[in-house]
Amino acid sequence: MARPQANESAAYYHKYIALAEGSSVTELVNNYAFDIQEFYNNLPESKADFAYAENKWTVKQVLQHLADAERVFAYRALRISRGDATPLASFDENTYVENGFAEDRSLSSLKQEFNSVRAATDIFLLALNEDQVKRMGTASNNAVSVNALAYIIYGHLLHHRNILQERYGV
Repeated sequence: MARPQANESAAYYHKYIALAEGSSVTELVNNYAFDIQEFYNNLPESKADFAYAENKWTVKQVLQHLADAERVFAYRALRISRGDATPLASFDENTYVENGFAEDRSLSSLKQEFNSVRAATDIFLLALNEDQVKRMGTASNNAVSVNALAYIIYGHLLHHRNILQERYGV
């Protein structure tokens, strides 16, 4: 399956899709799964509660956000890939962070959760056939393909990796 076309997701997600290089879901997983896991598993404890500015998320909150968002994107992909045409609601990532209480958790527990979500997503994505990857559905009142969701998942992880490197110094 080729990279997603512009009509396979809302314009907002094109920035994430652009970050994820590869010409198929399998290639995405092969290109990034290890490096992403390596990066996030090496987040230092000394930066766990660090936020680069007032009202910005801490490193722990970013990690929890990544697990939460990946679950939402993977759930959307699951529903659409299985032929469920029910429109899927949007989610407010700030509300999720506020109610996730990452500050009450250890960085190691957040890494464990992140790794579990990542592994489950990759196993799911690699099990999809071409017809499932091509399927279109509706999420947040916009058309989206399973293919685009796979690219969004990886692009979102890469986006936050870049922010953590540039603004958090990790």
